[in-house]
Amino acid sequence: MILYFSVTGYALRESLIAIHPNARWKSNGLTVAGGNGKGNGINQLSMPSGLYVDDEQTIYVADRANRRIVEWKLGTTSDQVVAGGN
Repeated sequence: MILYFSVTGYALRESLIAIHPNARWKSNGLTVAGGNGKGNGINQLSMPSGLYVDDEQTIYVADRANRRIVEWKLGTTSDQVVAGGN
């Protein structure tokens, strides 16, 4: 599954998956990025505004207010900044 988003709100490329507007989501989800309140710590996000999931299921989050891109690899318990930063 690959999802494409941009920080401007306009898709850079359309999603390969059509999600119905009335779709129901499972309530047993797992937080994989952020979840520790707003801030600039390595385990925090501030105004996340973009998301990308690659073929290896690595998640990249555009953390707008912190001006960085954060990477979460599948199976890891921590993230790393791969671009930008405070």
